[in-house]
Amino acid sequence: MSWSDLDPKLLRRFNQREVSIFQQIWRSRAGGVLLVVILLLPAAGLPAQEEEASPAEPAPAPALPGPAPSLPEPAEDGIFFADVLVRGQPVFQVGSLTGLSARDRAQIINRRIGGLLSQAQELDAVTVQVDEGRQIALLTVNNRVLMTVTQQDATDFGLTVEELAQQWADRLNQVLAQPNLVIDVLQRLDGTARQLVDDTIVLLPSLMGAIVLVGLTWIVALGVRRVGRLWAEQTEGDRSTEILIGRLCYGGVWVIGSIVALGVLGLDFTTLLGTLGLTSVAIGFSLKDVLSNYISGVILLAARPFRISDQVVIGNYEGTVVQIQLRATTMRTYDGRLVYIPNQRVFQSSIVNNTDSPVRRSDVIVGIDYDDNITTARQVIAKAVTQIEGVEKTPPPLILVQELAASTVNLEVRFWVNSRRQSFLQVTSAASQAIKEALQAAGIDMPTEIYTLAFRDRAIADIVIANAEAIAEKSEARPE
Repeated sequence: MSWSDLDPKLLRRFNQREVSIFQQIWRSRAGGVLLVVILLLPAAGLPAQEEEASPAEPAPAPALPGPAPSLPEPAEDGIFFADVLVRGQPVFQVGSLTGLSARDRAQIINRRIGGLLSQAQELDAVTVQVDEGRQIALLTVNNRVLMTVTQQDATDFGLTVEELAQQWADRLNQVLAQPNLVIDVLQRLDGTARQLVDDTIVLLPSLMGAIVLVGLTWIVALGVRRVGRLWAEQTEGDRSTEILIGRLCYGGVWVIGSIVALGVLGLDFTTLLGTLGLTSVAIGFSLKDVLSNYISGVILLAARPFRISDQVVIGNYEGTVVQIQLRATTMRTYDGRLVYIPNQRVFQSSIVNNTDSPVRRSDVIVGIDYDDNITTARQVIAKAVTQIEGVEKTPPPLILVQELAASTVNLEVRFWVNSRRQSFLQVTSAASQAIKEALQAAGIDMPTEIYTLAFRDRAIADIVIANAEAIAEKSEARPE
């Protein structure tokens, strides 16, 4: 079924603008089915109404634009009629001519009208000059030709050239007259609303396609992220890598889907890249810190200096890593506070990972008396440490003579415990207590630091004499 197969009686119920919109809908497959339903359902009572009408009654004068007995051939861009605008308000529509599309013709007329409105001089009334020999009419104002009304225009709207030219001139005179502010605002709102409706109808298939594509992109992105995480779990077994792979897959699918959706809407991707290239410098400067945090986050997730639940030291903060995001790293300190550290700062700081290894070495310093046997003390300490629950058997504890101090022999006890902070502190405390009690039970002294002060005899005598002289001077100065 083609457009010409439609009953002309159905089309007479609509003005020329509506017929033009229907023709544009007809071009799409789904739109053609919808248009047939729109036209045929209300037409059920049309024959009866026409039979009831008296044939002697003259048909009412067609409103502008009136019904067309024949429709023009579409231009290459599919536009049959285009609006002539005055101050953004559609006044009437013009069709295409041989070698000139309707859109180009309307743009030429709109440009001429805009040039007249931009001038300071007062506008005269629009006049009609009919050339019967050529069967055309000219619409002029201030001795300038605005447009030409041809026989094709008259055929499109079912009027004579002179009648159509006069109607268009009256419409232009009405709109060119300076309206008050309220009317002007209402006219502009009406024109904008009509243009929005027309554009929505024209772009409806593209909008529907873009919406469907966005939904499919969302579903595919979720699936790809899930597959990426499963693959990371099987190959890497690291939570940070799973997060990185999942987010990169999710974002990559969305980028591709957005580009395709913009292409469905008719956006030229080359133009988009050019626009982004012009604004990339400004965006880079304004979002420098944000982009730096995101890039640092990607590097941290890829390099993996720490993982979730690791206990680390980052700058002045020490605690357990709770979450690793592309913008910031979340840490819970040992006193229960939650700290959000920007990834750029994390990337630039020195990181100490206390739990990268499952075990960690702890050190205890103990001093014994010079008179005690060092070998015996080492045996006592080793036996006491190995009996502590939580001390690793391998490698075994190591006791070293660290320093021969002034009054003690300092021994350094090294042993390995679980690297988690709570276990580390508890086992170290228990080991220190066991070492002290074992040394006391074995009769090994642990003296405190002792300092010996030696004075020469002459120095002591000088001090005593100086003190005696000072006391005598105070006594003589005291009044009786």
